Amino acid sequence: MEWQTSRFRMDLAQPHIMAIVNVTPDSFSDGGRHDTTAAALAHCEQLLNEGADILDIGGESTRPGSPAVGLEDELARVLPVVREAVKLGVPISVDTYKPRVMQAVLDAGADIVNDVWALRMPGALDALAVHPKCGVCLMHMHRDPQSMQVQPMDGDVVPAVLAFLKQRVQVLQQRGVARERITVDPGIGFGKTPQQNFSLLARQAELLVLGVPVLAGWSRKSSLGWATGSELPSERLFASLAAALIAVERGARIVRVHDVKETRQALQVWEAQNQ
Repeated sequence: MEWQTSRFRMDLAQPHIMAIVNVTPDSFSDGGRHDTTAAALAHCEQLLNEGADILDIGGESTRPGSPAVGLEDELARVLPVVREAVKLGVPISVDTYKPRVMQAVLDAGADIVNDVWALRMPGALDALAVHPKCGVCLMHMHRDPQSMQVQPMDGDVVPAVLAFLKQRVQVLQQRGVARERITVDPGIGFGKTPQQNFSLLARQAELLVLGVPVLAGWSRKSSLGWATGSELPSERLFASLAAALIAVERGARIVRVHDVKETRQALQVWEAQNQ
């Protein structure tokens, strides 16, 4: 399985690590640590040295209850970092749902749009149409970041998540987006209870019927705290590694993480069994 992006065609025979680069003051785990261009770029270089395959840059927190960020503020946070990060020789992803941000970062050389709204915002598909090779990640989210955990989904979420992602893949294909450009993300923590999140992990292989790579984003999530009793995101490293390995074992080709060095070592152990 391969993933076509603007400048790179990634061979996903082995799982890839997407490293999180938050340039926000309020992300749930590391907000404010890399909210200047210089700090963010230094962090990018560190993550690459630790074994990251993809850098995912985000300028707006989507933690539960987080307020929306204005267009100009998000552009001011993200665009200077993207302009420099594209020189690092790896695929650059931008975590955004705003079409004008998508257009700006793709124009600046970004390779991937990682959208929690799965390109449902008016104009999002038009922004991608200008860049006919860029990669895209479609995520499932129930409601919106402000309300998703106030009233989570009901019952068995796996069929609903699968149906949503299938529909979004079909919409993109109808708009001329090649299947090889698409990945999907079940949206762990985005409007689901901890039990529902773990059901998605246990049954993640059911998403493989879509025929596109699956991206798993469990890193430091609150469901891991629910399972382990670790209240602080910084205390959830080992739980994050366990979830990442289970996700890979169940077919995920990309894992989105904060802790790159540790995740790389865990994957190296997992991969050694196949040598």
